[in-house]
Amino acid sequence: MNNGKNKTIVFGHRGYPVKFAENSMEGFRNAVQNGAEGIEFDVHLTKDGIPVVMHDEKVDRTTDGTGYIKDFTLNKLRRLHLSNGESVPTLQELFELLENKNIQINLEFKTGVIHYPGIENTVLSLAQLYHFVYPIIYSSFDYVTLKNCQEIDPNQIYCYLTDEEVVNSAKLVKDNHFAGIHPGKLLPGEEAVTERIWTVDDPQIAKQYFQKHVAGIFTNNYPMMIKLRDQIQG
Repeated sequence: MNNGKNKTIVFGHRGYPVKFAENSMEGFRNAVQNGAEGIEFDVHLTKDGIPVVMHDEKVDRTTDGTGYIKDFTLNKLRRLHLSNGESVPTLQELFELLENKNIQINLEFKTGVIHYPGIENTVLSLAQLYHFVYPIIYSSFDYVTLKNCQEIDPNQIYCYLTDEEVVNSAKLVKDNHFAGIHPGKLLPGEEAVTERIWTVDDPQIAKQYFQKHVAGIFTNNYPMMIKLRDQIQG
């Protein structure tokens, strides 16, 4: 949580999925152009080592293709289509959209199932080529990924993603030099810990989080949640 004075930052989870294809450039452009405070997205590597933006390890659910991202070259992956007809975005394309924009960025390394060799260095090196208004928040369910990132660049913001109950998140964050924790629900009694909670689409649950001034939430409907947040936090 934070000190109770700052507004909770509302992140568009995979863009704006209630209206646009998830993790699509169309959704990200809408978020940038319509006042989203933050966006969250997921990164994998193609067979030829290019970082791309998609949630699942496989393309089956969100494109007209089948198979694992790791088995596609970028050229072949780009022949597939999202539900809105767009191609799977590259991280470079998204960075070009987000550069110099007044929006917070949460980049999730999607390495919990498949650990793509060198993904940490590839992503961190690419990010250095762009200027962002706020430092990127890097997150992952994969502890090894976060530690690899810290070895490459200890000065970035790294947060541990979890869907499990954490008994002492303050100790976890301090011992590992993380900047915060991203749990699936509010961790009780951890006022000193920066928590950004996913995926919050229920207004009643969101209301509780806003009343507690959690640092951030990830939601599939960022306009609705910003409006609710402003009603509660002023």
